[in-house]
Amino acid sequence: MNKLDRKIRAQILHLLCEGQSIRAVTRLTGCSKNTVAKLLVEAGHACAAYQDKALRNLPCKRVQMDEIWSFVYAKAGNVAKATAAPATAGDLWTWTAICADTKLIVSWLLGARDTDAALSFAGDLRDRLANRVTSDGHRTYLTAVDAVFGDGVDYAMLVKIYGADPQAETRYSPAKCIGAEKKPKIGNPDSKHISTSYVERSNLIMRTHMRRFTRLTNAFSKKVENHAAAIALHTMYYNFVRIHQTLKVTPAMAAGVTDKLWEMDDLVAMLEQWELSNFKPEYQFVVRQYAIGKGHSVSVLWRGGQVDSIFGFEKEADALEWIREKSRGWILANQRK
Repeated sequence: MNKLDRKIRAQILHLLCEGQSIRAVTRLTGCSKNTVAKLLVEAGHACAAYQDKALRNLPCKRVQMDEIWSFVYAKAGNVAKATAAPATAGDLWTWTAICADTKLIVSWLLGARDTDAALSFAGDLRDRLANRVTSDGHRTYLTAVDAVFGDGVDYAMLVKIYGADPQAETRYSPAKCIGAEKKPKIGNPDSKHISTSYVERSNLIMRTHMRRFTRLTNAFSKKVENHAAAIALHTMYYNFVRIHQTLKVTPAMAAGVTDKLWEMDDLVAMLEQWELSNFKPEYQFVVRQYAIGKGHSVSVLWRGGQVDSIFGFEKEADALEWIREKSRGWILANQRK
């Protein structure tokens, strides 16, 4: 992965952002599956770190919240009989918050659909803005918003009313929505802005732009880290690179987060800067003198935390010469995986 040039990296990430699966990307680019997966994870970490710093003090006045379902390794009902299922296997929910005016994805959280996740999500959202908020009818939102924002927010819920379950032959279709009820909860929210339309449209974009979110396919996430990385990459692409058809600019430009239209090359350049700031060598050398007796040793400290030692150097200069002249061959023969 580290030997890929910027053009190939940009192509791989662009294909992933436009809904291609990892195997499809390997066929289109000729890169291995492991290379694509490693690049995805690295890019996900970089995008999450960048947006965590950039999406602060936002001018958003109307924010909509919702959650979208997905799973890792196996659906919750199949985890018990799945082979070698990891502890993180099962259903996952991605909590999202979008600015209704700029269409910026302000915050997202990957976790369970419970009160703890709602509190963490609302807390992160509070640190980025504090104004009018609308959510769907999931009752944990009320507890979280009340606990985190208190009276310093205008908050309302949109509770949808569904009809009977679909028939067996159409069991994969959702129940029909026959109405929606607007329920002001905190402060004085404007009733004409009580809606979740924008955040639900954003969730649809997530399903179409991330192959692992597509329903009824085998393109699901095998690892939760890869799942989170894909979401971080998608939100970066959506906020900074993809032009919104109505706004004619990216959501980040509309919100004043950036003054330029990002290209995929800019995203890769950001990734390279993140890699430089987080670079950790595969190994380090430390020369030590014996605690008892005469002589020195060279300790090799591997990135994974393992330590190997080479003994028998009479002087410190001998140990340093070994590092300069012979260590490369020793490293190649003893490389840790």
